[in-house]
Amino acid sequence: MNETAVITRKIGPEERRERRRLRREKQRAANLGRAEKMHLARLAATSPEGQSTALAASAFVGCSGWFYWKWRGSFYPEELPTSEWFGHYAACFDTVEINASFYSWPTVANVKSWLRQAGSQTFIYTVKVCELITHVQKFEDTQALVKDFGLIADILGERMGCFLFQLPPSYHFTEARLGAILRQLDHSRRNVVEFRHASWWNDTVYAAFRGTGTVFCSCSGPRLPDALVRTADDVYVRLHGPKRWYRHDYSDSELTEWADKVRTSGARRAWVYFNNDYEGFAPRNALTMRGLLEESGFNRPETGNPKSLVGFR
Repeated sequence: MNETAVITRKIGPEERRERRRLRREKQRAANLGRAEKMHLARLAATSPEGQSTALAASAFVGCSGWFYWKWRGSFYPEELPTSEWFGHYAACFDTVEINASFYSWPTVANVKSWLRQAGSQTFIYTVKVCELITHVQKFEDTQALVKDFGLIADILGERMGCFLFQLPPSYHFTEARLGAILRQLDHSRRNVVEFRHASWWNDTVYAAFRGTGTVFCSCSGPRLPDALVRTADDVYVRLHGPKRWYRHDYSDSELTEWADKVRTSGARRAWVYFNNDYEGFAPRNALTMRGLLEESGFNRPETGNPKSLVGFR
């Protein structure tokens, strides 16, 4: 019996980059149409716009996303179907920072599916704002787009956490840019702005953010200040990895240091998300951080079935 060999062609780094570029171009083109559909949905909506949900004083700790193949076998059990991954994640955490919305503008159907998957559990979504606003148009003539994206909060209701606006590393500080950002945000929302250029860590920015109630995103990331900056009742921290983006396994002493910063900030609420997902360190580090903040006196919303280190090996 003859056997036919299946030859798999290996993809080189250049071809991989080109495929990624083409995929990103396709996504960006699609985002224009998705944004227009959400604009029409906002105009047709009958519910009140521009209302942030009231949340109790507490600490929300989770990961930047939850669907990562490399987490299988470490956080997600090998035998667990991917359709049950969210349930497993939500049994351990009460919040997630959705990153997919940065690359692909969510549809109304997408947002409603987030509501369904959370079920009856106490669960909060923080949503990263689409790059159409922050990286393509860079807050130039984006006020309508910001309002349209805000429809997500109206749909999520009590499950809405923050809107995260992340700017690119090339976007350095100027007073004109600072003014443009703050003029175009919808200040009835819980807005968080993350900068990737160190020039934004300055008193002019802090004062302007305090004046509008905008939350300055504190970061643990390469070549960025590791200070915890408080400009509102909330503090918001993203932990990417201090030396290598997305790959660092935070030690207990490093996590304790960040927990102490949050504790002494005087904030009413703390949002802490781990984005060190590449090696699967994020869930383990997040669970440790949650325990540290609880010891510091921060309350945590009750989840359907909270667990500790579930699925880790």
